[in-house]
Amino acid sequence: MSDSSRNKTVTFALIGLGIALAIATFLSPFASQNPDGLDRVAQDHQFDTKAVEETPAKQLPFYQVFEEYALRGVPDAVATSLAGIIGTLAAFGLAWGIGKVVVRNSAVPPDDDVISPE
Repeated sequence: MSDSSRNKTVTFALIGLGIALAIATFLSPFASQNPDGLDRVAQDHQFDTKAVEETPAKQLPFYQVFEEYALRGVPDAVATSLAGIIGTLAAFGLAWGIGKVVVRNSAVPPDDDVISPE
């Protein structure tokens, strides 16, 4: 990949990240407070109270900080936006890292050992 196409790719990715961060920052506070699909079905069929209270996920360190898509100890006015920013950066970083590993592992080695017919 040439330097100019690499620069275009990085620029494109960073513009996309900027747009995603803007959406996470400014639109996440307007997210619905109503339960999502699975929660709503659980409430409608009255099995939401039968859920296990101490799931393995609640034992993870990050759960204590990011419970219910918000940040503990941060005012509600900023918590949702901040959670959206952190989630967007985490997803971007994970995707970028996986992309780097996949591209590095799929690079075609040079064909120095290939004998061409004469």
